[in-house]
Amino acid sequence: MRTHYSRQVTPEMAGEKVTLCGWAHESRDMGKIKFLVLRDREGFIQILLKKGETKEDMLTAIDGLSRESVVRVTGIVKASKMAPGGVEVLPESVEVISKSHSPLPLDVTGKVPADLDTRLNMRFMDLRKPEIAAIFRIKDKILTAGREYFENKGFIEIHSPKIIASASEGGTELFPIAYFDKEAFLAQSPQLYKQMMMATGFDSVYEVTNYFRAEEHDTFRHLNEVTAFDSERAFINDENEIMKTVQGLVNAMVSCASKCGNEIDVVNKYYKRAKIEGAAGMVKKLEIKVPGGDIKKIPYDEALDLLSAEGKEIPWGEDLDTESEKLLGKIVKEKFNEEIYFITKYPLKVKPFYTMPGEGLEDECSEKSYARAFDLEYKGVEVVSGGQRIHDYDLLIRRMNSKNLNPENFKSYLTAFQYGMPPHGGFGLGIDRVLMQMFEVNIREVVLFPRDRHRLTP
Repeated sequence: MRTHYSRQVTPEMAGEKVTLCGWAHESRDMGKIKFLVLRDREGFIQILLKKGETKEDMLTAIDGLSRESVVRVTGIVKASKMAPGGVEVLPESVEVISKSHSPLPLDVTGKVPADLDTRLNMRFMDLRKPEIAAIFRIKDKILTAGREYFENKGFIEIHSPKIIASASEGGTELFPIAYFDKEAFLAQSPQLYKQMMMATGFDSVYEVTNYFRAEEHDTFRHLNEVTAFDSERAFINDENEIMKTVQGLVNAMVSCASKCGNEIDVVNKYYKRAKIEGAAGMVKKLEIKVPGGDIKKIPYDEALDLLSAEGKEIPWGEDLDTESEKLLGKIVKEKFNEEIYFITKYPLKVKPFYTMPGEGLEDECSEKSYARAFDLEYKGVEVVSGGQRIHDYDLLIRRMNSKNLNPENFKSYLTAFQYGMPPHGGFGLGIDRVLMQMFEVNIREVVLFPRDRHRLTP
């Protein structure tokens, strides 16, 4: 139905005929001339109508046109320094394809603000805003960058089942579902299936997956359905090789986002996401910092010392809570000028049963044991968790018992460890959390149709 998107029409095309399709963003009547601003996926373009020159039926159509109606315009390109993009179109025909109801449930121009719940209830319309669409255009590009990174490194894309018979990682935070005459659940993660794939000869795998977790959180950073990159590699020496993969993936994604100049410009122009500084209308500019060189590694014990120096005491063996993570992010930014960093050498007791214990331990299940595990933090929020996994069947059984898990519930998984399992490790990267921290917004802002404990529609 169209020949061009708005951004494809340039001043060099003056005199050419184009056909555009989109939404009636705004219209203005200046007496002898009228303007229609048409909005499509790529941006805006101005349609100029002149009384005495433009056909009367087109002028009438514009007069009765409600905002957000879908229109098709065919006309001649004219260069104009005053118009958006330096061009406008002199129409030969204006077709109203779909008339919008009025009043609108949401102001797409952004002149009338709306709270987040209202926006999410009308998400299809919220996404018509250029500043909101820009976030998802960047998300699309970093997903592509992530996939390309894996493919270039020889990883094979897989798709694990999302309906499972038992918990992926133990625990009870599962969504039960009716599955004929059997008990079943939505998958917490593809963890067990990734590990089983290591017994197949597929040495390196990844997937873009969804996690379903029945946690009753109600915070800016938690959802009950999230999107992630999940990956596993075999024949590794230790968890450091997995961290190298994480570093490469994160650098590829963040670097890609930093190069999305058009989208970043739109966000900076429209999306008032930062604190107002100075004169009204002056906002802090969005800048995406790409890690330089190796990502900094902070051992768990050092992290506790850094927090203790700021008055935050964490007993050894406890995981870092939200407040501690946020404070540590501030400390690392001020002390090392880093936004992205690893926390390494966690206590084994806070990690899942399949996590490989550290070396030189008398008892791999001791309360004082360390784990070959790590987290990656982005501006004080965990976005990646990973490490080396146990590949020895007997050790895996002992670790299950130490976590009060019944090995019988993991029979299919455990069978893969009885017939030759290589050393392996992997990680999960929360795509939504990366975007959340990149833009410093509520995680619901970067998910098309978020699912939390209160929201199941649209």
